[in-house]
Amino acid sequence: MKKTFLTVLFALMFLVGAKAQQVEFEEYKLDNGLHVILYEDNTAPVAVTSVMYHVGAKNETPGRSGFAHFFEHLLFEGTENIGRGKWFEIVTSNGGSNNANTTDDRTYYYEIFPSNSVETGLWMESERMLHPIINQIGVDTQNEVVKEEKRLRVDNQPYGNILKAVKENMFKKHPYRWTTIGEMEDLDAATLEEFQAFNKKFYVPNNAVLVVAGDIDKPKIKKMIKDYFGPIPRGAEVVQPNIKEDPITEQIKAKFYDPNIQLPMIIQAYRTPSMKERDAYILDMVSTILSDGKSSRLYKKLVDEKKLALEVAAINFSQEDYGTYITLAIPLNNTPLETLDAEITEEIVRLQNELISEREFEKLQNIYKNRFVTANATVAGIANSLANYYTFYGETNLINKELDIYKNITREDIREAARKYLNKNQSLYLEYLPKSEQ
Repeated sequence: MKKTFLTVLFALMFLVGAKAQQVEFEEYKLDNGLHVILYEDNTAPVAVTSVMYHVGAKNETPGRSGFAHFFEHLLFEGTENIGRGKWFEIVTSNGGSNNANTTDDRTYYYEIFPSNSVETGLWMESERMLHPIINQIGVDTQNEVVKEEKRLRVDNQPYGNILKAVKENMFKKHPYRWTTIGEMEDLDAATLEEFQAFNKKFYVPNNAVLVVAGDIDKPKIKKMIKDYFGPIPRGAEVVQPNIKEDPITEQIKAKFYDPNIQLPMIIQAYRTPSMKERDAYILDMVSTILSDGKSSRLYKKLVDEKKLALEVAAINFSQEDYGTYITLAIPLNNTPLETLDAEITEEIVRLQNELISEREFEKLQNIYKNRFVTANATVAGIANSLANYYTFYGETNLINKELDIYKNITREDIREAARKYLNKNQSLYLEYLPKSEQ
């Protein structure tokens, strides 16, 4: 019965929001610094409770990588009032679901409940913030969980270390030089006291935003928030890293060996601006032109027509402090990596010298309109967007204005961004090779 009800709720969630271009929300701060955002939509009997902490892998120190991702797991262990192993049991017994995820820049926890159980979500997140139990048994248990995740998703996954290979070459000073999941020897070497200190420093109300969205009664929700989160003490002010990389002025050449692959890969990468810069939006469009779908330029040329590549992609990996623009290709029929590199470069140079067609530009605008609507077509999607806009941009109302940024990008802007950022002397040329070739 619970599964059936939950299925209906999720189905309803996917019908919510697609109609709306304007998201009406309310935001305020508690005395302890917790930022609160409320979004009411009574279309479906669903409520989302989420907390985003402004802590990710970039807040770690050398030799202690992986802490933020580790805490994504550790803070489900239990609290003073939620027994060890009971977290998920409480969620499912109330007809809900929950999850969490971590990036280099933030950690995000959320619960989706029938709206009559929204108080349970608020109580649980307040418990996670105020009363987490961080002891040796929890650390040891989650250490094994994270190790297994790393084995499955990274170490034993073909091409699972692409980001590691790129990051360690693109960044020499900034903590973006290590991966979000980190190194297991760093977690093994950490003491219980170090984990407790990390929690005390970052998982505090003044380093977080609480979003409650969906079928809610705002006056009642405000009282619950005050009751559950108001008593949580403010932490010390969190200062985000401000580490500048030296510009890349000549091409970096590197190799990385992966024991899980048989076919090599060629990677070109470029350091680009923060996700908060307008140019980051333009580079999103550049990547769409180059490799989004079978009609995209790189796919059509290298995979479909010339049959030089098995796979090809261009990715604008935007982050809070810097972005990384990555192109990659896997050769077909023993195509030399140098040939793929030349073909990809040719398409980039074409973007730098020629305006895209009006038809291509119109298609591009439609793609971004659809993406924006899809991202905010559910209550859960809106909650996530509101948290992101506040945390990274300090402007929650970007949820209603961001599409205009894409709409105002011109064909000339696309050409200029390609000229400014995608140049050989600013790039990493990385051969990602089978271990057998070492």
